[in-house]
Amino acid sequence: MGNSMIEDLKIYANRIRKLAANEIYEAQSGHIGGAFSIADILAVLYFSEMNVDPKNPQWKERDRFVLSKGHASAALYAALALKGYFPEKDLQGFRKIDSYLEGHPCMKVPGVDINSGSLGQGLSIANGMALAAKMDRHNYRVFTIVGDGECNEGQIWEAAQTAAHYKLDNLCLFVDANGFQLDARTSDVKLTNPLDEKFEKFGWNVININGNDIEQVLYAFEVFNITTNKPTAVICKTVKGSGSELTEGKAEWHGKAPNEEEYKKIMEDLEVVRL
Repeated sequence: MGNSMIEDLKIYANRIRKLAANEIYEAQSGHIGGAFSIADILAVLYFSEMNVDPKNPQWKERDRFVLSKGHASAALYAALALKGYFPEKDLQGFRKIDSYLEGHPCMKVPGVDINSGSLGQGLSIANGMALAAKMDRHNYRVFTIVGDGECNEGQIWEAAQTAAHYKLDNLCLFVDANGFQLDARTSDVKLTNPLDEKFEKFGWNVININGNDIEQVLYAFEVFNITTNKPTAVICKTVKGSGSELTEGKAEWHGKAPNEEEYKKIMEDLEVVRL
């Protein structure tokens, strides 16, 4: 892939962060930290990798996406708006009572394949989608993002065993390993590492990358696309709140909305596009 495409994807990631920050500021509610940490992954998914059609959201052969860590919905909605599923102006309704853009992804939103947000369930849902594709002889692929804190849930590991058993090589899982959950470090709540070794033991193809590096995210897709007979887990080392020095690596931005001064600082930081 050429440098110009990589630069375009970096710009998309930056725009996702800007729109997500604006959504959360206008609503005075949301999760900047977890939204910012997955922006680069979403940029590559929606503007390079996924086979989707915003004009036909229910196309049977479309690739599917499950945002298991649904509290990061502001970033997903930003990506969907940029892709053309609905007007960007609708983002102003995020988390407001008269809007269809709820706090967690909901299937009433064009481009959202499944309701999500109850942590631990997304991988099981993605398994079902991927298995259905194989049973019905469809070629679509399924992508999902879970958090590293979410990997405390036992259902994640039951689903991991299931995916390997059915050799779901059309399934790609991204673990947003930003090191935080709610208001603490994941390592202080429950030891989940080494995540890569655990998924390998369950029979997965495993890739370790910097999830805030567009080129490494693209590399992960290259590996996934040539992997057969097993699902792929991409362990993404990310920075919670990546993109602004005000939010990076700070647990309080899990559920904090910026005030006017903080919002201006975040947007100023995001004016410097990382090329």
